[in-house]
Amino acid sequence: MTSSLIRARPRRATARIRVRVARAVLGALVGAGWLVLPVMTAEARTPVPVAPVGTVASAAAPQQDGTSAADLVLPLIAGVAALTVAGYGYLRRTRRARTRTTPGTVSAHPPVPAPADSERQARAALRLADDCVRTSREELAFVRELFGEKRTEPFTHALRAAETELSAAFAIWRRYEEGVPEEPGARRQALVGVVGRCAEAGRRLDAEAAALDRLRGLGEEPADGERGVGAALVTAEERFRELAARAVTAQQTLAALRERYAPSAGGPVTGYVEQAKDRLVFATARLNEARQAVDTGDAPRAARQLRAGEGAVVQAGVLVDGVERLAAQLREAARLVPAALTGAEAELAAARRGTGRTSLTTGELHARLAHADGVLAAVREELTAGPYDPLDALRRIVRAAERLDGARSGVLGTAALLVARSSVAGAEEFLAVHRGAVGTEPRARLAEAVRELGAGGLARADAVAREARELAEREVRAHGTPFVGTEGAAAGLAGAVLGGILLAEDPDGGPPAAFGGPETRSRHHL
Repeated sequence: MTSSLIRARPRRATARIRVRVARAVLGALVGAGWLVLPVMTAEARTPVPVAPVGTVASAAAPQQDGTSAADLVLPLIAGVAALTVAGYGYLRRTRRARTRTTPGTVSAHPPVPAPADSERQARAALRLADDCVRTSREELAFVRELFGEKRTEPFTHALRAAETELSAAFAIWRRYEEGVPEEPGARRQALVGVVGRCAEAGRRLDAEAAALDRLRGLGEEPADGERGVGAALVTAEERFRELAARAVTAQQTLAALRERYAPSAGGPVTGYVEQAKDRLVFATARLNEARQAVDTGDAPRAARQLRAGEGAVVQAGVLVDGVERLAAQLREAARLVPAALTGAEAELAAARRGTGRTSLTTGELHARLAHADGVLAAVREELTAGPYDPLDALRRIVRAAERLDGARSGVLGTAALLVARSSVAGAEEFLAVHRGAVGTEPRARLAEAVRELGAGGLARADAVAREARELAEREVRAHGTPFVGTEGAAAGLAGAVLGGILLAEDPDGGPPAAFGGPETRSRHHL
């Protein structure tokens, strides 16, 4: 115990203690020297010459004895005082060092944060970085439409770098959740890596935020050759009018899905049309306010309202696109189901003949063949019974065939890719328009699903994306909807806060989210 404490003591403190001990020893030696000096000089003293008169000689002897006794007192006092002072100082400094809480002591031995605190910090960093990347991607789409690829290349490069850092951070976090690494110190370093990569993603976006505003002419008079807020308003208003017409068509498309397919088929986009209309109402108010601010020359207010309107238009587009995407994928899935059934039956026949590649035992193979037969029979019955869910049917066919651990036919691979893409896209859309209420776990699952989809792990991508969607829906239900019942200029405020269009930093919903990292994304405040 003592040796460990000594090793843990700072070098500077050890050096100071050594100096103080040396001073104490030196004081003791000086005191001892004073004590010994009279004794050493007593024998070497020059004899006093004998006086010719006896009375004088007799008086000299007592005077010599008195001087020797006085010489012993002063050194004794000095030595005792030096030892006392040194000992008292040493004891006082030792006691003070044991109870010391100064910044110097803390820096020498910084406290190790608790794992729960480090995990909370990593979760918050992931969520913030993901929001920044999503918002920057949305605004950059408007800027690129106005200024082209070449002039927006620095911002595109910064966004891609931030996306790379964020993807790596999510990958580290996912491994951490799975228990890798296992050693406590390495796990702390993994969390530090997550926070560091998220910070780097934000830094890359923050570095380009001011340049993007200058290019757009936001918050000030546009420079020569720049198009300014007026041109951006024209672009946003054009998109708004296009989406308003598409929202009506999307409502009709959703009604057709309900008539043609089972209720579960249109479940992933239930409520999307209503939410899209809500975002468009909010966009109407904000774009009108931006136009008024441009007319009065209030550039900062125009920039604030423009960004809020653009964010609402983007999310309305995501919702309308989601309905159209699902309708197209359901049609494609319905065409693929008969071919997928045929392909799966061919896989089962090959497995029974023993011509397929498999690592299953005979008992396992027979059990899975029986299960696959049951799944395929159920799907065939659904096809003739009435409306069904084509994507769910394809999912069950693909899973039944994959359980045989054999080679997958081309049509089954196509079906698996369609199912995985549909699940990932659905989770992405839901998270994008509800990110104000969605935490880290659904985002991490979605990032994993995207990685699996890119790597060809289609079954895993489908399963993880569905898990991400379920987690996100649960968190949105738990979050609730603030700002309910708002009208007029505040119409659609609840959806804007829920979607992360407004950052909810003020009672009016806060500033709109803009291109940039944590330091700059809320710069368009009042």
